[in-house]
Amino acid sequence: MYEQGVIRPPSEASSLLVRVTRNCPWNQCLFCPAYKGAKFSRRTVEEVKQDIDAMALEHGGGSRVTSVFLQDADSLLLPTEELVTILEYLNAKFPGIGRITTYARARTLKRKSVDDLRRLREAGLTRVHAGLESGSEKVLQLIKKGLTQEEIITGGRHVMDAGLELSEYIMPGIGGRALSEEHALETAKVLNRVRPDFIRVRTFAMHPKSPMQKMVHEGSFVPMTDEETVAEIRLLVDHLDEMRSYFSCNDFSLNLLMHVDGFLDEKKAFMLKELDLFLGLSKRQRQIYTLLQRSGYYRYPMDVVNDERVLKQVIPEIEKLEAEGDAAFDKYIDVLKSYQLPQPQTEEWN
Repeated sequence: MYEQGVIRPPSEASSLLVRVTRNCPWNQCLFCPAYKGAKFSRRTVEEVKQDIDAMALEHGGGSRVTSVFLQDADSLLLPTEELVTILEYLNAKFPGIGRITTYARARTLKRKSVDDLRRLREAGLTRVHAGLESGSEKVLQLIKKGLTQEEIITGGRHVMDAGLELSEYIMPGIGGRALSEEHALETAKVLNRVRPDFIRVRTFAMHPKSPMQKMVHEGSFVPMTDEETVAEIRLLVDHLDEMRSYFSCNDFSLNLLMHVDGFLDEKKAFMLKELDLFLGLSKRQRQIYTLLQRSGYYRYPMDVVNDERVLKQVIPEIEKLEAEGDAAFDKYIDVLKSYQLPQPQTEEWN
């Protein structure tokens, strides 16, 4: 028997999950339900080693395991010496490992020296996943991220300077309509400073139990439509340098335009063209494409909006929604998006 946490990045779907901490030490972000109701704790090296032993036994010696993800939300909070011991033990038990990755908060990355991070790389750590969400100080405060722009930049640069791969997660729409432009521009500014290996797009959708629902009712937060979010992403991409960073939309189902994807130094012009193509559609065509994309797992090409067979099926459904009120279509899309969100560990989410 061994422990495992509740989440991991989509890119780690086939990785062995090794839990070195439990839950999240901050756990106050208003948008995130993953660890609500659960307390953070650190596991001992011996506890982790026992789990690794059990996993090695289960996997028949571990030669088939090629990637590992260290859970939970901020594994690098452990002392560097303890992490080095765990990494070396992992590599001894699983000689086929080619990649070891982990989540970490920017504040933790800032506190780790470049030398400490370099030691972790030498012991086997290859990539750090970090939730940037936004580069705007106003947005970071709004969502109670518990980080500053300076911490995000310094922490990110520590990772890059240590020779580790860095995957930064950004969240279009999280600033709402009022802060959309600032959110895009400040996030681009931070990413241009950090220059991470990966920029992973995680379009914001509000969980029904989110405390941000109260902000909506009070009028202090106005959620963005898919069209507005695409326009925000377009502004962001336009202000990103043509750097060797992979801008990734294709690994998250809440991203409307999943094909907007690629290295910025190679495909920035292509991505801007595809974003403009969607924004240049008529309102009805955007509704058709959005409803199709949000209703299932199949990904449609943009020209589906001109398919007469599809139009005959989809337009009557849109008209039914519009008959219920001016905002009924957008509300229905929000419901579809909320179905894809992770559930909090408990019903308590204050």
